[in-house]
Amino acid sequence: MKNQDYTTTLIVPNSTAEVFDAINHVKGWWSESIDGRTDEPDAEFLYHYKDVHVCKIKIVEFVPNEKVVWLVLENHFNFTDDKTEWKGNKMVFEIAETDHGTELKFTQHGLTPEYECYDVCNDAWTSYLQGSLKNLITTGKGNPNTKDETLNEELIQKWNLPQK
Repeated sequence: MKNQDYTTTLIVPNSTAEVFDAINHVKGWWSESIDGRTDEPDAEFLYHYKDVHVCKIKIVEFVPNEKVVWLVLENHFNFTDDKTEWKGNKMVFEIAETDHGTELKFTQHGLTPEYECYDVCNDAWTSYLQGSLKNLITTGKGNPNTKDETLNEELIQKWNLPQK
């Protein structure tokens, strides 16, 4: 059976080190609403977009210039009935030199068409990775979500998050 996890690949003329550094500068391509470290092994960070999407992620693998793996510890979408979507998913960034430049392959293991959020998440990841992250790598400027301080009070309590 064909693997149906969300995956996308891009090739850029930059070095593996530049690609690795850009991936780990999450505020530069995904969202300015990131709290916590995103550039070291075992670090945990929180992403949120208003009250629509909040997730807590841990960096579980960190191999300079080759690979970064995130594990979703907690996740909340306000638009899905299934409140377990994304929880336990691994997001894998694999970097390799090729004859045509540096290849970055991203796979979210567990994000499959069966998920309620699949279409929205597929479109969002494609935009962030093929657009914003690629631009950050190649031009030095990504297109992340802007800073948004709104966070659901219930989630702050549930996950024992710092108060803003």
